Amino acid sequence: MKEGGTAAGAVHIEDIEPRVFKVLLRFMYTDSLPEMEEEDVMCQHLLVAADRYNLERLKLICEEKLCRHISVGTVWNILPLADQHHCDGLTKACFDFLGSLANLSAVVASDGFKHLCEDVAPLLMEELVVTLALPGSHA
Repeated sequence: MKEGGTAAGAVHIEDIEPRVFKVLLRFMYTDSLPEMEEEDVMCQHLLVAADRYNLERLKLICEEKLCRHISVGTVWNILPLADQHHCDGLTKACFDFLGSLANLSAVVASDGFKHLCEDVAPLLMEELVVTLALPGSHA
């Protein structure tokens, strides 16, 4: 397909890095992902692209991989991403991680906690507090 008005038939796709789009195309044609450096970062980008292009299987794969990368340093990036893109399993995994007093204490002491509470997802923080205060309330 040739887009009118583009130089040399190039199609410009905004809001996605070329390396992420390359992996997205590979998945679409082969139903597989390559070995990736910084897998957690790439999966965050791929999850956004999979949601945008309605690639549910890729979205689920990314969600599963990101569940393995939840840590004190990543949970505040992964949790709002999971919420924004309606990844209930990933949101639950983040909440489960934060259900540990040691993990929660370490995260609260970090800069990411303040940023998330104030700027990113105050309603998500309210849900987290309710979930932690009432065990079993988040299925």
